[in-house]
Amino acid sequence: MNLTLKDQLMSGDTTSDIIHISDYVAEKGSKKHIAYAASKSALNNLTLSFSAMLAPKVKVNTISPAMLKFNEHDDEEYKAKALRKALIPAEAGFEEVIDGIKFVLASHYMTGRTLHLDGGRHLK
Repeated sequence: MNLTLKDQLMSGDTTSDIIHISDYVAEKGSKKHIAYAASKSALNNLTLSFSAMLAPKVKVNTISPAMLKFNEHDDEEYKAKALRKALIPAEAGFEEVIDGIKFVLASHYMTGRTLHLDGGRHLK
C-alpha cells in the first residue's frame, strides 16, 4: 500500500504521513502467535525502510500498543494477569492509540520511529 500511494504522498507542498500500527509482541515475540509476532517485527522494519526511502517528503512512523482493551468475555483472573505485566496496570483504552496518532501527526521532525504504548511492560 505504501508503494501504491507513494506518488500521491510525495506530491504537493506539504509533508505527508504514514503511520503503521504494530504490536508490543514485535519486541518480545510470542510462543502462541509466532507468525503474528514475526509479521509485526517485519512491519517495524518496513517503517525504517520506508522512512529512509520517502524522507523528507513523507514521515513514516509506527505506533506499537500492548493490551488496550479487554474483551467482554475476559474473566477477572485473565484481566488481573494481564494488568500485572505492566508498570502502569490499567486498561489503556482505544483513546490511547488515537492520542498517539495525534502526537505523531503533530510532529514535523519525527520519522522512522516507533511510539510504544505499553504501560512499561518492557521494564517488567
